[in-house]
Amino acid sequence: MIHNRLLKYCFFLLIVIITSCTDETPETLFRQLSPEETNITFANNLLESEDFNIIEYLYFYNGAGVAVGDINNDDLPDIFFTSNQGPSKLYVNKGGLKFEDISKKAGITEDFHWKTGVTMADVNGDGWLDIYVCHVGKYKFLNSRNQLYINNQDGTFAEKASEYGLDFQGFSTQSAFFDYDRDGDLDMYLLNHSIHDTDNFGKSHLRLQIDSLTGDRLYRNDDGRFTNITQESGIYSSKIGYGLGVAIGDVNDDGWPDIYISNDFHENDYLYYNTGDGTLSEAGDSSFGHTSNFSMGSDMADVNNDGLLDVFTLDMKPEDESVLKSSVGADPYNIYRFKLEYGYHYQYPRNMLQLNRGAGRGEFSKPATSVGNAIFSEVAEIAGLDATDWSWSALLCDLDNDGWKDIFISNGIWRRPNDLDYLKFTSNKEVQQNATDMQLAGKMPSGLVPNYAYRNQGNLSFEKVSEKWGLNFTGCSNGAAYGDLDNDGDLDLVTNNINVSASVFENRSDEKIKNNFLKIKLIDSYSKNSFGIGARVEIITNEHRQVQELYATRGFQSASESVLIFGLGQAQQVDSLIIRWSDGGVQFLQNVPINQLLKIEKLNNLPKESFTKILHPLLEDISSQLKINFTHQENNYNDFDQEKLIPHKLSEQGPKLAVGDVNGDGLEDFYICGAAGQAGALFLQTKIMIFKKLQI
Repeated sequence: MIHNRLLKYCFFLLIVIITSCTDETPETLFRQLSPEETNITFANNLLESEDFNIIEYLYFYNGAGVAVGDINNDDLPDIFFTSNQGPSKLYVNKGGLKFEDISKKAGITEDFHWKTGVTMADVNGDGWLDIYVCHVGKYKFLNSRNQLYINNQDGTFAEKASEYGLDFQGFSTQSAFFDYDRDGDLDMYLLNHSIHDTDNFGKSHLRLQIDSLTGDRLYRNDDGRFTNITQESGIYSSKIGYGLGVAIGDVNDDGWPDIYISNDFHENDYLYYNTGDGTLSEAGDSSFGHTSNFSMGSDMADVNNDGLLDVFTLDMKPEDESVLKSSVGADPYNIYRFKLEYGYHYQYPRNMLQLNRGAGRGEFSKPATSVGNAIFSEVAEIAGLDATDWSWSALLCDLDNDGWKDIFISNGIWRRPNDLDYLKFTSNKEVQQNATDMQLAGKMPSGLVPNYAYRNQGNLSFEKVSEKWGLNFTGCSNGAAYGDLDNDGDLDLVTNNINVSASVFENRSDEKIKNNFLKIKLIDSYSKNSFGIGARVEIITNEHRQVQELYATRGFQSASESVLIFGLGQAQQVDSLIIRWSDGGVQFLQNVPINQLLKIEKLNNLPKESFTKILHPLLEDISSQLKINFTHQENNYNDFDQEKLIPHKLSEQGPKLAVGDVNGDGLEDFYICGAAGQAGALFLQTKIMIFKKLQI
């Protein structure tokens, strides 16, 4: 009996051992490839010193960028990494997710200047991608200029920023190349950032003052030479523009590319509408009810498949409750009010998903004769996207090819300068007088956190899938870009990390989920915008209607592949495909086969789409016609001075109003309540549709 029991026990142990040896963690949608697999050994290593650190330079931990694009026209996207303190690196794609470092033989300068963002674009219109690298220069010992590497079409590049008029020296963050004037070549918006200075804090009219080092710039391409048209274009170029993110897209669907700028700290984010006459009109206040406070990276895409581009911006609100409570949060109410009185817009320290509700909907006073500005509803909290910690790059893209734009967010700060214990430590006068910069920085806690990924569930709700999809790399990831690195029809991801090797994530949705796709490469042989930058592509299947616009610069300090991939779910064909090229020409295709790379060449003399639309508002403001002369006069009272824990002010609930026929004449009258110290008023309606205030 004992012998039998012993045999059974041994057999049970053997089963457990075999099971434990074969029980692997279920494979994730993405697989992080090692440097040994990809041959990509680049790392953005930071060397902090007493001379240069986060105390000396506000954005020391902001990291660097990455660009994905096909530099040798072999249909395999290559990768360029910038480094803050070391040499930048260019890796050519050899196929099979293997890469070769060709930086030296390609002519990429092996410098040790402070480099930030990078983008790939066909700057000279010869059909080959060039590379533009942003620098921080003319600050302390940093003295470099932005670089433009022109593609020699033989695997080498020549640095020609000065020759093209793009050798800016200052606080550059990132560039965006696009055809802003629709003349057939690429112009450039240069996003710059600022540093804290006592003169930076003041009323909002400071944004009208030009600053040569920190203010944004707009360059127009004039026959291959770029002209600085910043002042005449109408954009702001001041030292309070802490520019961290730039996104390009036609938000009001009028055929002209608009610009969204994410600004850190107290300055507003900017939304520039392209007027079509060479100028840009900033109208963020009227389009957005509120925005992120410390706006970082951003992206534009149609997240709900209604044909309109939505805007997603990132901030620094932690998801972890302990980190949230130990970090600086929203401004105290009095400071919040001061900012509003100084002319700044409503801002809150969290991520914002701005849902585009269409153009012209806010202009109710009179019918419009043109498209007008877009109106947005902010829904990040409803969508579950408001808190992702110290976030940098936002990428809106379909990662599982189901037809809905998902979200990837790069994340982490090497040390947290907004930690309350650290700020308490630095507020000590003795510490301020005696501590070195490195001692101060050493008191900041680590901010290494996982990256985030969200799956779009198709109803303005998002499922957090960071771990499920294998994208929860923990560290400090800054620049991020996407591209189909292995040409299997899904989007792979690349991130530039601080103090560890760059990350390459292989997307395996083609084998794990098996959704269909359509990959589109645009070719424009009739202009110098050879890659069709700015084109708007719409597809219609039996499952979805989708829209994408082709712009490379996205996220934070980075640029993605200039190829469009549409996830199709289980759709068996694309019924209709409509391309609106950047010059307004429209091209149609029908019954397009799926699961292919479709190269579409622009046709000559295409019919142009008309964008003049007569709007008929659903509602019209007729208050002045009704003779209603009542203004609610709220007194200046701060509830929070008396009640510290109330969630919102109770004294500003607004005037109550009641409607009814008070005099029995068959016409509805109304009574409106006054504020504290203000009498209410009763208005009687007359037969000629005006109201008379009853004197009491």
